[in-house]
Amino acid sequence: MTEKKERPPAKLTFGKHLARLRDAAHLSLRQVEEASDKEVSNAYLSQLENDKISKPSPNVLHVLSRIYKTSYEDLMERAGYLPSVSEEASDRRQARAATFAVKDLTPDEESALIEYLAFIRKQHRA
Repeated sequence: MTEKKERPPAKLTFGKHLARLRDAAHLSLRQVEEASDKEVSNAYLSQLENDKISKPSPNVLHVLSRIYKTSYEDLMERAGYLPSVSEEASDRRQARAATFAVKDLTPDEESALIEYLAFIRKQHRA
């Protein structure tokens, strides 16, 4: 009996990532255009999502991050403007972002939340 090796999931292209973000926000190309006050045309966004354009300006990424409610830094990294960070550093950054959703956290509370999130993730991996 031969074991079938599982392939790691293919990494999404930047364009496909943008398309997923738009789909998750339940927005059409035209709705994104309107939400951006026409800073990002639906035709341009279509070209981005279909990988015809791979490196939009940081201004466009900032607008899209606001509309999609996602990290500007992540979009900048995926577009190649920022160096890639390690998975651990990325997880820590995401955890820190989650703690910012709660107002008036002390540094000790923030640290405790990050540690707890790491514990929960470790339990799910085991």
